[in-house]
Amino acid sequence: MNFKKLVTFLRIYWVKIVAAAVILLLAVLSTIFVIYCINNFFSLESFSRKQISGQMALLLPMFVIVHLLSMPIMMAMQFYFMQGGGIGKVYIEKAKVNVKWDEVIGLENAKREAWELVKLLKDRALLKSVGGKIIKGTMMIGPPGCGKTYLAKAIASECGLPLLPTVGSEFVGMFVGQGTARMKSLFSQARALAKLEGGCIVFIDEIDSFARPRGADMGFGGGRMDMNATINQFLTEMDGLRNTENNIVIIAATNVPENELDSAIMRAGRFDRKINVTKPNLKEREEIFKLYLSKISSDNSVNPNILARKTVYFSPAEIESMVRESSLIGMREGRSAVNMNDLNAAYDRVSFGQASNIVMSNDEKIATAFHETGHALLYYLVHPTDDVMKATIIPRAGALGYVFARPTEELHCKDSAHLLAEIKVSIASYVVEKRKFGTTTTGVGGGRGSDFHKAIQIAHNMVWSYGMGASGLIGDFNALGANNLSERTKETLDSDIQELLQSCLRDVESLVETNWAAVEAFAGALHKKQELDYDEIEAIFSSFGLKPLPKGKSL
Repeated sequence: MNFKKLVTFLRIYWVKIVAAAVILLLAVLSTIFVIYCINNFFSLESFSRKQISGQMALLLPMFVIVHLLSMPIMMAMQFYFMQGGGIGKVYIEKAKVNVKWDEVIGLENAKREAWELVKLLKDRALLKSVGGKIIKGTMMIGPPGCGKTYLAKAIASECGLPLLPTVGSEFVGMFVGQGTARMKSLFSQARALAKLEGGCIVFIDEIDSFARPRGADMGFGGGRMDMNATINQFLTEMDGLRNTENNIVIIAATNVPENELDSAIMRAGRFDRKINVTKPNLKEREEIFKLYLSKISSDNSVNPNILARKTVYFSPAEIESMVRESSLIGMREGRSAVNMNDLNAAYDRVSFGQASNIVMSNDEKIATAFHETGHALLYYLVHPTDDVMKATIIPRAGALGYVFARPTEELHCKDSAHLLAEIKVSIASYVVEKRKFGTTTTGVGGGRGSDFHKAIQIAHNMVWSYGMGASGLIGDFNALGANNLSERTKETLDSDIQELLQSCLRDVESLVETNWAAVEAFAGALHKKQELDYDEIEAIFSSFGLKPLPKGKSL
């Protein structure tokens, strides 16, 4: 057994062993040569020694200068053309993983799915009782920052198997055939490591880099065909693992939907287990906050439950970034413990970016204050799910101001009342600006993400995709494409869109006119303080007798 391990060890590391032996031999020979030269130099006459010394004084600097210039150029050319010194060969260091299963927080559903794989890898008797074959392929699908890599490390750590981590882009190179050769090299290394240590887990992150659906080349270069060859080699290697009992498991992760990957990769028999890794819910976010807050010093004002309710739709990575940013803010202000204000400031930094160095004139600040007041008023009065948490005219991330509202809980489906409220909130800035100044600013439009863009996009989807137009036309017309619709149908759909927008516009104008005193007061306070939080927003609107729409209700 020890002899077999020695042979396998030599097969894996023979290149390093040979290289070390060659370097050692060269060092010994160089030492012998230097000693020989020194002995011969001192045996010469004084004149000859001076002559040789003078020549060396001239040639040695030239030698050094030439090589200082040529060696970097040669090495750079080798790295560029050979992708690190080799077209196909790739050596991946096995990861040092020590992630305990209980340390994986916020992925309860994914952990339950993965635990079956762990049991099969750990318990060979159980494996034989269920048919003798383990799940060879597991695909993790979900948004970035949700812990897919972390879960893969926990699986490897819990099973006690080595982990070979790589990324899909490693198999995309400038030379045709490079991806195929690297794929062969990876699995050859995995098989050798499995023989040495009793098993191996190969983790390929961002597998979509090479696993998109195969297709024909549309031009010169062979890039598409090379990608096809890489996928084919990957499929061949996976089938080879299934035909041989070698305790090798492939875990892959991607951020793209399953239907955007090649169907041959996703079919049953290759990636048998598909684990959907989603963003954490309220309870899971609270547990994640407790975990990361336990790693820093925080005072008694910090409440993980409040933070979890505030960070709806946050990923674990964003929560970690928020806690880390709060510690930096506390440190900059000379405190040894993080408080709730630090975490609120960190939330703004993570969600909206750092405060910009844009300096606005007073007129711009006034216009921006009224613009954001329109959004805040309509959020407060008509939105069925979202609470207004903050209004600011401090520029961040290219925006001169913003109103932040969030739902009290995760929402996964929206009805027409929610969509109409979103349209009204978006066009409220236009109505308030028009009422106050008699004209509007460029802030209401101007591209993706602007108020008008958002409003018309929602109205378009309501009519074209959700069957919510006044004409009664139903169907997802986007599936057909505008070129396949009759002019009459397109005119009807466009008319429905404008009818939705105009109806929302009339409602907003009525609400703004009725509550204009509240608009003036809110805009004045926002202009003066530059930022208003939830309690201040509630106090201003309540002073005018305004009440928010009960959650779950619609006008």
